Amino acid sequence: MFNKKGAVTLNVAAEKPASSASSKKNENIIEIKGITKVFDGVTVLDNLSLGIKRGQFVTLLGPSGCGKTTLLRLIAGFETPTEGEIFIEGTPITSIPPYKRPVNTVFQKYALFPHLNVFKNVAFGLKLKEIPDASAKKGVRKYTKAEIAEKVNRALKLVGLEDYGHRDVNSLSGGQQQRVAIARAIVCEPKVLLLD
Repeated sequence: MFNKKGAVTLNVAAEKPASSASSKKNENIIEIKGITKVFDGVTVLDNLSLGIKRGQFVTLLGPSGCGKTTLLRLIAGFETPTEGEIFIEGTPITSIPPYKRPVNTVFQKYALFPHLNVFKNVAFGLKLKEIPDASAKKGVRKYTKAEIAEKVNRALKLVGLEDYGHRDVNSLSGGQQQRVAIARAIVCEPKVLLLD
């Protein structure tokens, strides 16, 4: 599965389904089938298959270089597998670009925009996102400024930064910057959240 530099342990804490009537709770939200990734002749992931159920928290543990971040980048769409397929809710996503996947990622280095304040960093993805709207010409529309403000303020409150929207991200501590990155990832309400 992972390369010879180290093994990966999966810690899974599944949520208990409220009722057996909801079959979606028991379906895999992520299905990885036969994924192989080769960089410059080095196999980083080798025929990895994995199913992750809705509501599960999965932790990949292993030494540096064993393929953990590569797997996350494949799920997010920042890398393309050499072989294999990735599905979310049964839909193949391997050929879908990252910005169209129902996935958000919090990176090790946060990847915040230094020229934007906290509010604008969190709002960035919402300004680009199209949402279904039957009354719109193309059946989709952008969020309004009021909707963006409401969603950003809710996300900032969830991470304990509700009073920091106007602050420059460079003036924040490392922990606060990480919380801004988490708020930016959750504000779009992704089906899958990847934390690297």
